[in-house]
Amino acid sequence: MKRSRINAIMAEAHDLIRTHGFVLPPFANWSPDTFAARKDAARHVIDARCGWDITDYGAGAFDTLGLFLFTLRNGRLADLQRGGGMCYAEKLLISRQDQLSPMHTHVIKAEDIINRGGATLVIELYGSDDQGGFAEDKGGTVYCDGIRVDYAPGEKLKLAPGESVTLMPGDWHAFWGEGGDVLIGEVSTVNDDETDNIFREPIGRFSTIEEDVPPTHLLVSDYATWLA
Repeated sequence: MKRSRINAIMAEAHDLIRTHGFVLPPFANWSPDTFAARKDAARHVIDARCGWDITDYGAGAFDTLGLFLFTLRNGRLADLQRGGGMCYAEKLLISRQDQLSPMHTHVIKAEDIINRGGATLVIELYGSDDQGGFAEDKGGTVYCDGIRVDYAPGEKLKLAPGESVTLMPGDWHAFWGEGGDVLIGEVSTVNDDETDNIFREPIGRFSTIEEDVPPTHLLVSDYATWLA
């Protein structure tokens, strides 16, 4: 993706988030220079990979295959492993109309996916085989706002604003906005986007960036190089 396109997506997302009454934390507004100057104080933000995250899954077609995310907070895997401490994470996502987030699952992360506002959020669901792999012939059970829902393979849940679904490790899912863009909340166990996203197809989680202009704000995938 071109950096100019990423900068534009950030600006559009910021406007949409404010429209729905949410405000991002102060570090969301930091320039790269400010982030570099404050990187010692912001060590948890950097190590936990909180912040801006925009992906086209390496396919170069963001409008049809892509996702906007902002990680608001993220815990520590060591705390999760010992069973106490900061074991949670929270994100905001934007799924545009008919923009696919492709079929995937997680090994560790359980997550509540919440329609925070906008259009309808469609989630396509499949169960796992005995090894946790994608099973085209298996459904399963999820909970929508605490109510049990049994789903058939490939069933599409439709969440209106305010509605949510709880997905456990091994629940395979893809999602998109129907009828317009959707602001999504995600509340989960500790999030590791580098190792805990298992895609059905061999695609990448992060985009390759073409630096045609300077960044307005850093992406989480920029931290390793820009803040080294």
